[in-house]
Amino acid sequence: MTAMPHVGTGQSTLEKIPVTIITGFLGAGKTTLIRHLMSHPQGRRLAVLVNEFGTLGVDGEILKSCADENCPAENILELANGCICCTVADDFIPTVEQLMALPERPDHILIETSGLALPKPLLKAFDWPTIRSRITVDGVITLADAEAVAEGRFAPDTEAVDAQRQADDSLDHDTPLAEVFEDQLACADLVLLTKADLVDETCLNRARDMINSLTPRTLPIIPIKDGTIDPQVILGLNAQAENDLALRPSHHDGEDDHEHEDFDSVVIDLPEVTDPAALVDAVRLLARTQHILRVKGYVAVAGKPMRMVLQGVGERVRTQYDRPWGKESRQTRLVVIAEHDHVDAAAIRATLTGQTPRKG
Repeated sequence: MTAMPHVGTGQSTLEKIPVTIITGFLGAGKTTLIRHLMSHPQGRRLAVLVNEFGTLGVDGEILKSCADENCPAENILELANGCICCTVADDFIPTVEQLMALPERPDHILIETSGLALPKPLLKAFDWPTIRSRITVDGVITLADAEAVAEGRFAPDTEAVDAQRQADDSLDHDTPLAEVFEDQLACADLVLLTKADLVDETCLNRARDMINSLTPRTLPIIPIKDGTIDPQVILGLNAQAENDLALRPSHHDGEDDHEHEDFDSVVIDLPEVTDPAALVDAVRLLARTQHILRVKGYVAVAGKPMRMVLQGVGERVRTQYDRPWGKESRQTRLVVIAEHDHVDAAAIRATLTGQTPRKG
């Protein structure tokens, strides 16, 4: 659909710019949702801030390829290789100030956090003296993969926890992934169950029940597919989320900061790929055998003038050709994310190139 021409919202320079924080676990569909909002701005001039875990900025590049007059490329900024909730003074605040200083002031700012981000420390940043009078958090939107949640993949399972405790008395808390997921839900004003077309109504209801059991407040839970939702439903919530932090509990409340040492990433450079299907199979194999959470990047396919984007979440892998290769070298670059102890660059490379990983 053709983007509507910018008609403005009548927002004066004295009014606060609303910000929507879009959070959610790895591969939940945050970038897809933002692309939809960019295509349906409803008269708003948008700006986007993308934060990624790892040095390869795939999501930012995808969004810049969708830039138009309502959200031009200069309105899309990226912070890579660092969680914005951990680098407030050095990275986040200057970048937000850069967006607010654009020649044409944005009507609304969208922030896509990394899949590993804890949203509450980010909310606290909006009390920073240089921006608190000029910006407000319109709402926190948490995306959750319907199929994963229905399976209880990132939430406590009493029987499984009991079985683990019987095997190892030291297991007395949730995994880091579960804590991240629960913090994202606890901070939300609204939850979107993504990829709802991949599950039946029974699974959707199970996912809703799981989310309700984890949230301290009753939240709207809306199933969507392909990131499609009426922007009026999620923009303009006027939540002023920075003012009610006490209602958004976190596992990390009381801590001065938090670390992401539980997670790590590595960028794997490969030559041109002759068989993209084999590469996809290798990515799935990584998830099965090396506990890899996320793989994303660009693939140079031999004989193809277009660049292929690869996005993998566990064993679910999607590819698409997005644009012709430009002046950059035709090279396959993939960022691989996992919990810290599972990132073995040599073993990952061996699997991606069809070799047998060496045993450590």
